[in-house]
Amino acid sequence: MRIGILTSGGDCPGLNAVIRGFAKYVFNNIRDVELIGISEGYLGLIEKDTRRMQPSDFSGILNVGGTILGTSRTPFKKMKEEDSDGKSRLDMMVKNYKALGLDVLVTLGGGGTHKNAGLLADAGLNVVGIPKTIDNDIWGTDVTFGFHTAVDIATECIDRIHTTAASHGRTMLIELMGHKVGWLTLYAGIAGGADIILLPEMPYDPDTVVKMVRRRLDTGKDFSIIAIAEGAMSAAETKMKKNERAEYWNGRATGTERLAQYIEENAGVETRVVIPGHLQRGGNPSPYDRFLSTQMGSFAGELVKNGKFGVTVAMRNNEMTYNRLSDVAGKLKYVPVDDQRIAMARAIGIYFGDEK
Repeated sequence: MRIGILTSGGDCPGLNAVIRGFAKYVFNNIRDVELIGISEGYLGLIEKDTRRMQPSDFSGILNVGGTILGTSRTPFKKMKEEDSDGKSRLDMMVKNYKALGLDVLVTLGGGGTHKNAGLLADAGLNVVGIPKTIDNDIWGTDVTFGFHTAVDIATECIDRIHTTAASHGRTMLIELMGHKVGWLTLYAGIAGGADIILLPEMPYDPDTVVKMVRRRLDTGKDFSIIAIAEGAMSAAETKMKKNERAEYWNGRATGTERLAQYIEENAGVETRVVIPGHLQRGGNPSPYDRFLSTQMGSFAGELVKNGKFGVTVAMRNNEMTYNRLSDVAGKLKYVPVDDQRIAMARAIGIYFGDEK
């Protein structure tokens, strides 16, 4: 059996651990197996940038961040765009899959990666996906590898901000990753003891946020910690059309910075914005993610061995399972506004900016 493997999209902790878990499974359980590493994600398949890998290539990478295969983004919207020769990226991938003599392609990635994997499966290729994203937003799985490490990093950031916020009596806004989904901000916000958590799924009222900051001031708390997802928006912004929002934001600060300025002007407090950014993606995976990554990689190997294609690995109720790529591609797992964890957070005094 000839297996191709690639990592696509943004990097995150645990990619190497998954690659290692998958490789160890197939080399130990499938006879006459060849593992072909594809460089730089789908781009490597388009350009036929590959190498045959040996068991020794996977030694010592369990706790190493990043990916030994390299990664890049290949936008789903451009997959079927044709070049001057009438060939699309999808055409080239199908052609090179066959030219390389692959029996199956294993793809490690997030939502965009799964959408592209679904296109390849629809084109008749054997594909197995493994869900990777620090956003934890892939539908059909309770958790994605990389998420818990990112929560650890984001929580540590909030912990450190607490000391400077308390020392200076400031309101600090920590902008965490998550354009459309707020799982990372929700978990890190609760774990880090944030006073206000703002999520993409729950449009906030800036005046309500100001009121909550003032309420803390009135009770003798001269600082506030606000954990805000990068995709969080005010209720007014969510009602705008996309082009209207672009015009409204043009030449202005980020949403987090605009909110910080609004709070400072209306609550009479000093504010600061902290953006840990790609720190949340970097570094070595946590022990939990090393375990989960090994588990997911090994299970993907089992799916390949059993000829179960057109699917992606999933964890549900602490059991390894799978979903069809056609069911997962293009769907996001949002934070439900009535989620039990949000109710718990409200019950202990955390605000979400939508309180009346």
